[in-house]
Amino acid sequence: MLRNSTNRPPLRRLVSAVAAVTATALTLGACSGAATGGQATAKDASITVAAGDITAKNFNPFSSTALQPTLGVIYEPLYWYNFAKQSEATPVLATGYSWNAAGTELTIKLRHGVKWNDGQPFTAKDVAYTFNLVAKTPALNPSGLAATAKATADDTAVLTFKSKSLMQEPAVLANQAIVPEHIWKDIKDPTTNLNENPVGTGPFKLKSFTPQSYVLTKNDQYWETGKPTIKEVRYLPVQSADAASAALVAGKVDWASAYLPGIDNIMKSNKDLTYVNTPVMTTVIVTCSNAQLGCSGPQTDPAVRKAIYLAMNREQLAKLAGGGVAGVGSPTLLLPGRDDQWIADPGSAKLPQSANADEAGKLLDAAGWTKGSDGVRTKAGKRLTLTVQTVTGWSDYISINDTLKQQLAAVGIELKPSQVSWNEWNAAQTNGKFQLSLDSVGLGASTNPYFTYDSKLASTNTAAVGKSASAGNQSRFSNPTVDAALTAAAGTTDQAAQKAAYAKIQSIIADQLPYIPVYVNSMLTEFNTSRATGWPTKDNTYVLPAAWKAWDAGIVLKTITPAK
Repeated sequence: MLRNSTNRPPLRRLVSAVAAVTATALTLGACSGAATGGQATAKDASITVAAGDITAKNFNPFSSTALQPTLGVIYEPLYWYNFAKQSEATPVLATGYSWNAAGTELTIKLRHGVKWNDGQPFTAKDVAYTFNLVAKTPALNPSGLAATAKATADDTAVLTFKSKSLMQEPAVLANQAIVPEHIWKDIKDPTTNLNENPVGTGPFKLKSFTPQSYVLTKNDQYWETGKPTIKEVRYLPVQSADAASAALVAGKVDWASAYLPGIDNIMKSNKDLTYVNTPVMTTVIVTCSNAQLGCSGPQTDPAVRKAIYLAMNREQLAKLAGGGVAGVGSPTLLLPGRDDQWIADPGSAKLPQSANADEAGKLLDAAGWTKGSDGVRTKAGKRLTLTVQTVTGWSDYISINDTLKQQLAAVGIELKPSQVSWNEWNAAQTNGKFQLSLDSVGLGASTNPYFTYDSKLASTNTAAVGKSASAGNQSRFSNPTVDAALTAAAGTTDQAAQKAAYAKIQSIIADQLPYIPVYVNSMLTEFNTSRATGWPTKDNTYVLPAAWKAWDAGIVLKTITPAK
């Protein structure tokens, strides 16, 4: 199934061994630089971005495996949200919008003077075509967008929903790439077509492609006057954070997003390098929680999930796995600081940092899990043994699992860590073929909690084990009170009413724990300032700057300028 994805960072968990930097840099030297194959220079006005693997020439903006610059750099949405802070929607292809009184009709005003990169004019017909294509193609529509669209003028599109749909607004406006009707109307199967020659409105377009790297060149017809000023962007597959670190130090890569322990020491010895940390995602243990939907194992017992929550020494986990840059999370799954206005109970704003083994033990005792002679608990003849999966190479998550194994043993839980490929990990979560799985939550259509809660908790966004829960609720969680609260929040723009709905959800997930929060994971992004300036900084997070982040990458690339 093809779907948009904005939070699958390819290098996010890979840990760099600083000692390997020099050796790895030598192996990267032959494939560095810009379009010419040599090292990019300021004169070239070109930069190189560390990218994920090139598995296919896939620029399909509806695909979860589309190449990194597809969303935001080549294709654009109507609006854009900055997840680095609480912010209003920023216009991109649209200039204004309004709802009718019933909340069933959304009128969108479009920017004048926009062209597709093949020279054809962008109009409301393209917008209407895009949303009608999504509505009639279930494989492109895991979120269940229920709208039909029409162009009422060249600069006006009207979306009509079956019911009051105010909370569809961010997903419609800011999380859907608009595609050209004159190209896509001739594509027979939009769910499988790789769209190898993409035609978008974004600041860059495809210039050349090989299985080793690909190059985008500036779109000279771009609608925003004077942008971009960078001429070319090369995407270079980087297999590990060791390689990313090496490439940064050697000046072969200008923009990377990798977890690098000792990053301050790396920066001190390299005057052209800088970085920013924009943590917005909470690391969680996803549990296959719902026995009625086919989940099996001790983790289907809420007492076991709560015991895991209580037995964690998060301070130790942050030190050993988070490298000193992990932040304190919240049992609400929201982001302390940024999202305080949405956290109903200040007492549950932050996660406990030390373990409470005594309380965890009491919960398990009460639930009938008794310790055996080997220290592992049993119930009805079954051992309290759990398998937790993570991706091979996600070294900080591997460290979490190894540390948790020791922490949980103290309360009689036997944890068996497993490392698998990304494809295996993703398929297991999506299809419910797991017990515990490390992942992260926190990115949605906007920073409103609805988009975390609806995706991860709504009954309509899950499926029985063996079927795909690609809409997001991979825990298989289902609760009628949560569903009713989500419906209430979706039907209003009154923030007080929404907060009251979220309070009910927060109370239930803190008790049921289908996702067991660990900490706020770092989001380190590194830059080389010798060829380009204007990168995001700690004091100016004008985007969420991870190189893999959909939509934001286009904002960065049209904002930075060649170094003088």
